Amino acid sequence: MIVRIMTDNQYRLDDAHMQTITRLDHALEDAAAKEDALQFSDLLEQLTTFIRERGQVVPDEELVVSQLVVPPPDMSMAEARKYFEDNGI
Repeated sequence: MIVRIMTDNQYRLDDAHMQTITRLDHALEDAAAKEDALQFSDLLEQLTTFIRERGQVVPDEELVVSQLVVPPPDMSMAEARKYFEDNGI
């Protein structure tokens, strides 16, 4: 699976990591729905750290489609919600 962290890189991850990524992603969505900015920020940091630690950076010269796009770890909940609204996500 290819995952992009916005403003960072694309990472190649083994499909075995999808369960953890999905769990963190759902928790992140719940935090955004509850407007819990502190939890959102913490979960986003956990998710991006998990991807960076377990993924392999896709070289710039290799063009591949990302199956998942994750906001950068410094994106606020308000910025993320605006981004998702503007992009119909």
